[in-house]
Amino acid sequence: MTYSRQQWDRAVGLYIRYECCAADAIHELGYPSKEALRMWYRERLEEERAGVPSRRGERQRRYSEEQKCAAVDHYLECGRRLSRTMRMLGYPESKELLMAWIDELAPGRRRLRHGPVPEELKRKAVVAVASGRLKSHEAAAELGVQAAVVREWKRQMLAGSKETHVARERRERPGDGGGARPVVPDAPAVAAGSRDAAGLADALASMEKRLARMQARLDELDADVERQRREKRELDVEIAIRRGALELLGKEPGADPENLTNREKTILVKQISEAQSVSVKSLLPVVGLAHSTYHYRLNAMRRPDRDAWLLPLVEGAFENSEKRYGYKRVHLELQGMGITVSAKRVMKLMTKHGMVPLFKSAKRYSSYKGELTRAPENLVNRDFHADGPNMLWVTDLTEFSIPAGKAYLSPLIDCYDGLPVAWTIGTSPNAELADGMLSDACSTLGEGDRPVIHSDRGRHYRWPEWIRICEEHKLTRSMSAKGCSPDNAAAEGFFGRLKQEFFHKRSFAGVSMDEFIGMLDDYMVWYRDKRIKTEFGMSIMGRRRELGLVA
Repeated sequence: MTYSRQQWDRAVGLYIRYECCAADAIHELGYPSKEALRMWYRERLEEERAGVPSRRGERQRRYSEEQKCAAVDHYLECGRRLSRTMRMLGYPESKELLMAWIDELAPGRRRLRHGPVPEELKRKAVVAVASGRLKSHEAAAELGVQAAVVREWKRQMLAGSKETHVARERRERPGDGGGARPVVPDAPAVAAGSRDAAGLADALASMEKRLARMQARLDELDADVERQRREKRELDVEIAIRRGALELLGKEPGADPENLTNREKTILVKQISEAQSVSVKSLLPVVGLAHSTYHYRLNAMRRPDRDAWLLPLVEGAFENSEKRYGYKRVHLELQGMGITVSAKRVMKLMTKHGMVPLFKSAKRYSSYKGELTRAPENLVNRDFHADGPNMLWVTDLTEFSIPAGKAYLSPLIDCYDGLPVAWTIGTSPNAELADGMLSDACSTLGEGDRPVIHSDRGRHYRWPEWIRICEEHKLTRSMSAKGCSPDNAAAEGFFGRLKQEFFHKRSFAGVSMDEFIGMLDDYMVWYRDKRIKTEFGMSIMGRRRELGLVA
């Protein structure tokens, strides 16, 4: 019995593990003998010493069990001819090895060589085949010969019967002018030949009719098979198209495989054509793509990417804004760098590469705690336009909730251009927060500046100290209606932009309150000095410098 390399390695490994006790290793595995195991162990030692792997098991494993089974199945299903199986499969190298496989896996089914077949058996086989009782391969199997041999017998006998019939007719005709005496055949021989000829002729006619019916049925089956194959190819192509569409679109919400772009359709057609061996011409109507469009898109994809140089610049501008800028501000940022490209091109590039600014609807915060004093009138009436700086100010408080706690921002915004004039940040929305911000803002006023300061009805804007600061700097107070946030839309809009760009979709886990306040203050400085405002095409402070409003 032969053993594979894996069996050899396992046996030697157990022999070493059990301290060279052959009995224990053989008891566990059930193989080999003690002498063989010790010989394997010596071969392992020689292999380790010389550094050359042993070739044990290679010769025995030259053909796998699957190959042996495939060869035997081919032999049994394809005429039981050794040479045909060896020629079609390309293995094994000898008929003796193939016969050994057949005797091992299919005992008694190998065709054996026989001696000459008697003429009587030949005649019976031919008559059975010609009459349709047996097929040629069935008759051949009974006699232990090839089906082709039986067919040759039939051909010879039919030809012989025809020659016999012709010779008989010649013998029965009177002699020609030579006066030759007609030969009178033996009566029993003539009768037997006539019977054989008639029987073979009838059998031949019956066989031809049977063959005609079988051929018609075969043609019908071939047509049905071809139809099924065609339908299968169509289904395979459809499945490949749908799978390819899903791979191109991904699994994002809203992905619709039915609405592919022409570029995506071109990629899909090219992939399926190469994978399924299907012509491009047959795929184009299926995906709904014109022939000219396909070749145009294909040539366009082969050209170098014209946005390769622009992508790093767009990504840099987007990242520098900490993912706050949309395509408009990124476009203005590029213009400031002296790069002339269209805003639409920037938008497509950002969309293609997933550069989406952070956004989330801000939570509503209200500082209203009830009426303390009489509220002043609403002098603004939702008209937040100002013709110059320090004419109309708006203010409000907003809350930031992070794992470390809650922080509050109190800014004051100039409606002339949206400039944050002053701001304070604290951990409590108290009057000191609002008063400190107002005092800082009033310190920036010039001679003769008397702005209107608009707020909601929060109690910290009706506190005596707030009123005192307003009266000291001659500020005109204005308040929104109770519970009406649109009346202070300018401040609410600022908070929306602030939380969209700075707060939402960001994790502040592990950030202390002092660190968060520092980050928020840095953002306010960036918003005032560097953030591009699309209306101006530059930052707010940059525009004021351009207008000569600040040094």
